[in-house]
Amino acid sequence: MTLLGWLIFIFALIFSIMLHEAGHFVTAKKFHMKVTQFFVGFGQTLWSFQKGETEYGVKAIPAGGFVKIVGMTSLEDDVAPEDEPRSFRSKPGWQRIIVLAAGSFMHFVLAFLLLFVLAVGIGLVANSNSPTVGAIDPCVPANATATHCVKGNPESPAARAGLRPGDKITALAGRPVHTWTQLGNAIRSHPAGKTVAVTVLRDGRTRTLLVSLAKISGRPGSYMGITQAEAFQTVGPLRGITSAGSQFGEIVTGSVGAVGSLRSEIPKLFDRSSASNASGVTSIVGAGELTGQAFALNVSWQLKVSVVLDIIISINIFVGLFNLLPLLPLDGGHLAVVIYERARAWLARLRGRPDPGLVDMRKLLPVSFGVFALIVGFGLLVIVANLVNPVHIPQ
Repeated sequence: MTLLGWLIFIFALIFSIMLHEAGHFVTAKKFHMKVTQFFVGFGQTLWSFQKGETEYGVKAIPAGGFVKIVGMTSLEDDVAPEDEPRSFRSKPGWQRIIVLAAGSFMHFVLAFLLLFVLAVGIGLVANSNSPTVGAIDPCVPANATATHCVKGNPESPAARAGLRPGDKITALAGRPVHTWTQLGNAIRSHPAGKTVAVTVLRDGRTRTLLVSLAKISGRPGSYMGITQAEAFQTVGPLRGITSAGSQFGEIVTGSVGAVGSLRSEIPKLFDRSSASNASGVTSIVGAGELTGQAFALNVSWQLKVSVVLDIIISINIFVGLFNLLPLLPLDGGHLAVVIYERARAWLARLRGRPDPGLVDMRKLLPVSFGVFALIVGFGLLVIVANLVNPVHIPQ
């Protein structure tokens, strides 16, 4: 199941890359720019075919993709005279801005559509206080801050007693419980190490299981090792749109905060107590591992699909926003150059002077190389951290 989750993540990642490049491709074609290549990956070409004036294919290094548009910058001097009118640099500024922003826009469209599908097709989490078990914690954590099981952790009381997801707990120690709140209070009030009778409703039949409660350091009360079942409720299309918009805004806010906290997160990457959970900074490797873990969770299919889609949605929104940062060689850097060119031309026109033309990209190459090296270096650092200190979905 973990492998299947990884495969789903890889497919979603490749699809996202293709969608990003398709945004550039379609808008460039719409404005009659000449597009010569559409590739997924970088490096050596593994497979390609020619259709019209464009070569489509796959390259050996699956680290992104690209669309080759003739005359992207002033540095390109190999543009044929007959192709110059169709070059990127010869088109109006507003058209170039649309082409550059289209990649991130497609990430946002995909994320919004998936949020809509979650609300309408899978369902939103409904407020429920039912004492129904959603998942069984596999172990007793070492302390209150531990986020995953490690070798040597004892089996959780619920797992040892044979509790299962879907069990509805109706009584604890002979006393009826009707809500999850009542159940939690009852568990915490019983002494750790004491065996209590737990009455459950399973497949329409009542069963009684004996559970020996545990104690977690730094956490008040006793511990059984169960998680409440999530109740999902599908909504109509209109509510689905408003819900998708609201969640999209929340994820954007969280993503902006994540970018702002990158510097402070670096020291935590190799800290097993803080970097080994789903809330920290992670790489593509870490995101794939989280997707695999999510798909292997012993929970309802709705919750499993919701967790996997949430990961994919968050990645698309983060990548879309990150790509808009005004830093070369990101799309946002090229956007900043075009906007600067148009602002400079407007000021020149106000002064009755000629258009200064395109920015001399040679002056920006050192900045571009520096930012590229920084992005690659940080990406490799996070990948190594995720390999040495794997991320985990908190138990």
